[in-house]
Amino acid sequence: MITVGVEEEYLLLDPATGEPAARSEQVRRAAGFDDVAEESEVQPELLQAQVEIATPVCQELTEVAGHLLRLRHALSSAAERSGCRLAATASAPVVGDGQVPVTSGRRYGRLYDQGGRMAEELLINGMHVHVGMPDRETGVAVLNRLRVWLPTLLAMSANSPFWEGRDTSFASWRTLVFSRWPVGGVPPRFDGLTDYEESIDALVASSVISDTGQLYWHARLSEHYPTVEVRCMDVQLRVDDAVMLAGVVRALAATALRDHKDGRPVPKARPELLQAAMWQAARHGLSSTLLDVNGLPHPAGDVLYRLVEHITPALEEHGDMRHVEPLIHRLLREGTGADQQRQALAQGGMTALTDFITQETILGAPDPS
Repeated sequence: MITVGVEEEYLLLDPATGEPAARSEQVRRAAGFDDVAEESEVQPELLQAQVEIATPVCQELTEVAGHLLRLRHALSSAAERSGCRLAATASAPVVGDGQVPVTSGRRYGRLYDQGGRMAEELLINGMHVHVGMPDRETGVAVLNRLRVWLPTLLAMSANSPFWEGRDTSFASWRTLVFSRWPVGGVPPRFDGLTDYEESIDALVASSVISDTGQLYWHARLSEHYPTVEVRCMDVQLRVDDAVMLAGVVRALAATALRDHKDGRPVPKARPELLQAAMWQAARHGLSSTLLDVNGLPHPAGDVLYRLVEHITPALEEHGDMRHVEPLIHRLLREGTGADQQRQALAQGGMTALTDFITQETILGAPDPS
């Protein structure tokens, strides 16, 4: 059984205006005193209108679901007590006139000094899935095989269509905002662990990034845990969709491990075509075509069918098929979080959108059967 863990980032919104509310310290303190959330599970983020949670290491997707629901409820209650609301959206629908303060701390101060205006605009939230690896060399082999599926994961997770009160025309505006940092996007294909570590050492030595924490590739080896960390996804509106994506990522990693062990060739993909595929996924989500490794467009439903076919043995081995397959079908029927946010805005305006996001944030636990 390959272990899995999830990190999620959330926004704090003013209940009256829907603007980001700089109350992360109050919310974290309130959540830390709650009987159902430990202080260590709730972390600050760069800007004071954001909070981050991390689940413990999990064996089963039902564990992931339970922890996410527990932590979302704890933070939502803490936010209400602190005069704001918790929102699992990957971009701030409304941005106020004033700058949201940067969280105190040396690391955050360095990021602000380096990024300036870019740092001020990081009111964006992702979902990171960690999958346990036997060693770092194997982790690099898994990264080389995972990278071709990152555009598909992004398209499935798209949940950030609005920015500064307007529709950006993108399904994942977060991806565009985040792409402006110096080291990001789809990771290169590496020749092994030595090549990976030499690349990192050279980037840090350049002083363009200050440490390995600024390796903002869409997938990387964790420097703190024995895991591959997949970071390309928007935070999800609902817990069950987050759990579904965690199951897909684990199955992709397990499939990559099997293919590596069996000596199957690493999929070839030109970096410029993968970059184009990421842009296409960020622009349209699942509402248009997705690009394959050769840059050829295919209907999104066909690509998701191929994904399920590719990972079915791993899903069945971990007992995850019953959690993942029905939610992928629902995703194709009902659309991504970006599609649902647009529907909420069309039906009731910005107030209805804020209400919809904050209500969905604490709903949607998967059926454990």
